[in-house]
Amino acid sequence: MTTNASARVLCLGEAMVVLRPHLSGGLVGSTLLHRSVGGAEANVAGALAALGIPVSWVSRLGRDPFGDVVEGDLRARGVTVLAERDDARPTGVYLKDADAAGSRMYYYRNGSAAATMDARLLGDPMVAEALRGCDIVHTSGITAGILGSDSDLLGRLITARNTDGFALSVDLNWRPALWRGRASDNLLTLLRAADIVLLGADEAEAALGVSSPTAVRELLGPRARIVIKSDAHVATELDPDGTSTAVPALRVEVVEPVGAGDGFAAGYLAGLLSGYDATQRLRLGHLSAACVLAVPGDHATELPGPAIRHTLATASDPDWSATSVSAQGICSPALQIVQERT
Repeated sequence: MTTNASARVLCLGEAMVVLRPHLSGGLVGSTLLHRSVGGAEANVAGALAALGIPVSWVSRLGRDPFGDVVEGDLRARGVTVLAERDDARPTGVYLKDADAAGSRMYYYRNGSAAATMDARLLGDPMVAEALRGCDIVHTSGITAGILGSDSDLLGRLITARNTDGFALSVDLNWRPALWRGRASDNLLTLLRAADIVLLGADEAEAALGVSSPTAVRELLGPRARIVIKSDAHVATELDPDGTSTAVPALRVEVVEPVGAGDGFAAGYLAGLLSGYDATQRLRLGHLSAACVLAVPGDHATELPGPAIRHTLATASDPDWSATSVSAQGICSPALQIVQERT
């Protein structure tokens, strides 16, 4: 492990190697597979680094070639990797059949190194130093799901939040196959302890039995800043003081939908750390998500630079509404104005 005490966000959770068809025809019809790296918290960490936020990622990896691939990929993207390596358990893998209409994943994570994360991981001196030095720790319901109800990791994380003073961010990231029903007590405990909760209205209904902003607030309590993304592609932030702010998503030419939620989480957290107001940080979340939707992988290889991000985050409502994102780039009246001035 190497540490970076200046990291502002620590992402805690699983990463896996992703294999997807290199050509059309799906897994059955393709003899070549494209290799990349995925996993909710790893995706968020990489996107935060691309957005200029110092970030570290904490997990466990197998001492195997796929573990080397994960670590090398995240380091190359600017993430500080704090991962234990396991001599006995492998790095997880998943295969993906995907197109613009949807994706189907086949996970091979049972018995993986990441699934054995426990509280001892947070006691590692370099991880403990990173926890004390960061502003936000981000994790997800996927981490709660793969660890199971007997794990002591999330309880220790909540305790560390109370002693070290970081804000705890949790993306519900609902995966029915991990839970076989609605959320368990340990996931609800994690959500209720969080300072920032991100979730979709559809997954809130499936996991928690509620979907309206008011009902989610009542269930989770008064602590968190809650961000709910609706089926109408509108993200609403509910501040603990009762303030509500809603921002519509950008128009996107979707190449593949997987990973957009992680992109949104990274953009939103980057906006929060940059001192943006509610509208601006929701816009940055939408922009980051749109850049993921416009590419075939789980994360965007490039995100807009600071000037473009700031221009779109602070654009007029009509200019924001007229902005679109595709594989060719971003088209916006706001950016045309900037280009004319320069």
